[in-house]
Amino acid sequence: QVQLVESGGGLVQAGGSLRLSCVASGRRLTYLGMGWFRQAPGKEREFVAAINLVTRYGDSMKGRFTVSKDNAKNTIYLQMNSLKPEDTAVDYCAGTGRMDVPGTVSEYNYWGQGTQVTVSS
Repeated sequence: QVQLVESGGGLVQAGGSLRLSCVASGRRLTYLGMGWFRQAPGKEREFVAAINLVTRYGDSMKGRFTVSKDNAKNTIYLQMNSLKPEDTAVDYCAGTGRMDVPGTVSEYNYWGQGTQVTVSS
């Protein structure tokens, strides 16, 4: 099965930036739709961004976050700029056999372990 391994989380001050990476194995990225989700304690998992041939972003992320991929490295990225304390969450990458860019948790079959992003005031 597909395995996803994330890295790049950490502690940053408000206004700072982080770049998350997720390496996929078991299937080529060219045959996967990929997404990023985040989950804060006590809250539902929230859509952040998705990428296939096009990209899609959650409303609060648009203009601050950029999702990209490197097919040769089988890796997707999430560049997060202008971070806010409310961005504090565990960020997950996810994969689906769908070739569109779904924005709901139920449409994804494969999940990474998550990486903690903490933004201080």
